[in-house]
Amino acid sequence: MKISKKDALMWFEFFAQLPEDEELPVFQQEIAYAVLAQIEDAVDARNEQLMAQIPGLKVLGGRTRYVGNDDRFPCGCRSCLLGTGLSAIRKTNKCNIQCRFCYNYGELDQIPPIGEGMWEIGGTKFRERDIDLLLSTYEKPTGISYVYLEPFMEIEKYYGIIRKFHEAGVHQHMYTNGLLCTEEQLKALGEAGLDELRFNLGASNCADKVIENIRLARKYIPQVGIETPMTPEYYESFQQKKEQILSTGLDFMNCAELHLNQNNIGNYEGEPMYCCRHGYISPIWSREITFQFMKQAVEENWPIAIHDCSNHTKFARDLNLRAKEGGWFGASSYGCEFDRIPFEFFLPTLADEEFQFLEEEELPEGYRPGDMMFY
Repeated sequence: MKISKKDALMWFEFFAQLPEDEELPVFQQEIAYAVLAQIEDAVDARNEQLMAQIPGLKVLGGRTRYVGNDDRFPCGCRSCLLGTGLSAIRKTNKCNIQCRFCYNYGELDQIPPIGEGMWEIGGTKFRERDIDLLLSTYEKPTGISYVYLEPFMEIEKYYGIIRKFHEAGVHQHMYTNGLLCTEEQLKALGEAGLDELRFNLGASNCADKVIENIRLARKYIPQVGIETPMTPEYYESFQQKKEQILSTGLDFMNCAELHLNQNNIGNYEGEPMYCCRHGYISPIWSREITFQFMKQAVEENWPIAIHDCSNHTKFARDLNLRAKEGGWFGASSYGCEFDRIPFEFFLPTLADEEFQFLEEEELPEGYRPGDMMFY
């Protein structure tokens, strides 16, 4: 069903007014999915045009795109997309700042603790002394990552477990906003065996202190880079400090396509949105900013790898993980962050006169407003 943009706007305005607990009948669900498909197809076509303008665009295993030095592409991403997935380790339930793009926006003081002396791995609670048992029982993962929320709130607790996984030959990467790092801590992480440190530079709006900590981290940790959701604010801040950032010696920049959930979507109300395969919902401009960075990096010969960490990449990541786990054909945990399509957030896209569907046709009989009363 190639629903027209006019009809799509009409129906989504109607759906947006319905009570949240009212389930759409089947025929209206078909219309809703047809609208999402029309938007996604138009976005994909625009993205294909933008990618065609990037010289030297590379593909990793058919699963993601990047430009730049192959040797500087993050090993953690290779593990995530080609190895045995992204095994997240959770410890710290606090953060020192609140970012408008954070998935936990507005609830940072309500995040439940993992537990004193405990680490959450694969949904199970472990003590550090249990890691030997874990490694002797399960097949060793190609890589693990430390997430949730800001590890430098209590970084000293991480050294021992990092050392254990390092001795087992497991690649380890960690995320930080970089504001709390000290040289002593960065050195200790390197000595413990951390392989890769990723700075969310956008969290601090490209603060000088964080840029300097990237430079310091590069002295002690094998791979250091940036992983930040792509927003217009970050793009502008980066451009103002481009030379300063690139001079740190960082290896890569993961351009994360910003996807939204119930906590943070209100911070982007009024922005044009699309939905990727009935899963992640993102502002349309987020991945376009990635392509701007990639094109600029190639044209200016930046000495780093720029990775398109898009919704499509995350879709591929979940397929890879389930396949490695022995899941059934097509199994994936990729899905929507919302229990119900947030119809009102797609209205700016549908009301934008410059945003055009690729192909339109009249609604078939049975799907027109006057017909729906019979179903």
